[in-house]
Amino acid sequence: MQPLYLEKLNINDIKERAEALHSLFEKCKICPNECMARRADGETGDCHSTDEVIISSVGPHYGEEPPLVGSMGSGTIFFTNCNLDCEFCQNYDISHLGIGNKVTIKDLARSMLKLKQRGCHNINLVTPTHFSVQIVEALILAIEKGLELPIVYNCGGYESVETLNLLEDIVDIYMPDIKYSVDENALKFSGIQNYWKVVTDAIKEMHRQVGDLKISKRGIAQRGLLIRHLVLPNDIAGSQKVIDFVADEISTDSYLNIMDQYHPSYNAYKYNKLNRRITPSEYKEVIDYAFNKGLRKGFIW
Repeated sequence: MQPLYLEKLNINDIKERAEALHSLFEKCKICPNECMARRADGETGDCHSTDEVIISSVGPHYGEEPPLVGSMGSGTIFFTNCNLDCEFCQNYDISHLGIGNKVTIKDLARSMLKLKQRGCHNINLVTPTHFSVQIVEALILAIEKGLELPIVYNCGGYESVETLNLLEDIVDIYMPDIKYSVDENALKFSGIQNYWKVVTDAIKEMHRQVGDLKISKRGIAQRGLLIRHLVLPNDIAGSQKVIDFVADEISTDSYLNIMDQYHPSYNAYKYNKLNRRITPSEYKEVIDYAFNKGLRKGFIW
């Protein structure tokens, strides 16, 4: 199966998408924060970024979901900074402290091609939202040099449907988090407004574009939606409502990775309800609920 950008688009189509993304970027409305920063003029947006791309690392990653990793790894590009402000972020050195190196659009394209040369199964863009314009520009250069790997959009779920529309047939695999179903907690712990409405609208749009996750006979993800949900202590995430949404409004064939690896990081120690790991019973309760809702893919029960 070819990547969507080869199957359904040509270079001129992708250039038109890049131009349309630029129009959203001028006074930045790339994400739902809509901070209106003139990032191309050096202003810093709510994502703590200007238009200069910063990445923290590039290389094969073997810790992602098995259909992404395969035998040769997922070709990850970790972008620095984030459009969320999570108090418990486990990658806070990258997302909050800004650890990384500035790269050009050409450098970014070269990174994509190097991941292809290393045999990776995909290009996994980690926290890409605030650099989506530059990513599409780099993708054009990489395609012209022979890139033919599926694109994974590995994001926090706080996405603009308008931006997602412009990424249609460019992204093959959407991999969003659903962090919360409780807006009060999203505001308190991630500094974002209206998260539940935003994330559910975004995931509906992602699913419309790519459908349920399709996996090759070799066990490699080729196209579709892969959802992540991190179970938080004291049900801060509102996990059952998240599962209801996935099962009832997306698909019971959804690939849903229900994650148990939460540990207090960054500023989590400031909050009594966040300052501990989850218990086995908390995790089992969420898994059992998902299983009873008819979900079977992406987690072990």
